[in-house]
Amino acid sequence: MRPKSSYSAQDQDCIEVTPSPARFRKSSYSGVNGNCVEVADLPSAAAIRDSKHPENGHLTFSTTEWAAFLTTSLTR
Repeated sequence: MRPKSSYSAQDQDCIEVTPSPARFRKSSYSGVNGNCVEVADLPSAAAIRDSKHPENGHLTFSTTEWAAFLTTSLTR
């Protein structure tokens, strides 16, 4: 049984969440002051989450979006 999301309505419109099987690691883009971003490689995407609040879930980016982010970030 998958857990019901806290964003689900009490009586209906349930959203079920499945824990991600991804293995998150600290991103090299994380700050040294404890502001950590974790990243996980997915089959055709990348997932990003806040290491201080992993229970809040993650954002998923396609490989094209992730590559564009890395390219832009490295050139700035």
